[in-house]
Amino acid sequence: MLLVRLALAGVFWRSGRAKIEEGSWLTISENTRFLFAEEYSGIPLPTAFATLAATTAEHLFPILLVLGLATRLSALGLLGMTLMIQIFVYPDAWWPVHSLWAALALTLVVRGGGLFSADALIARKWLA
Repeated sequence: MLLVRLALAGVFWRSGRAKIEEGSWLTISENTRFLFAEEYSGIPLPTAFATLAATTAEHLFPILLVLGLATRLSALGLLGMTLMIQIFVYPDAWWPVHSLWAALALTLVVRGGGLFSADALIARKWLA
């Protein structure tokens, strides 16, 4: 599960970092704002909200996945993003790109973070 978490986190982390102004931690770039207003305009959410939500999710959920903390919830969030991208932005990218992301996310939703995760550590402490 560790490898699955890292693979999915890596995809979305890199995407999130590409949305940020170079040299900053979380300042959304003008290019990202333009993309959400123009190329991603099919997303049925207000543009400003979609830009902020996607950028935040692409930073928060990968960190949680790497830690194995709230793994199922984080993977479910990324699965939702994948479906939004598939349906409203790039409908021709199901095979092989989005199907792989969905498979990784669904694996984590069903199986959880695995043995080497904060979720497992918390569960062991909680149940002990």
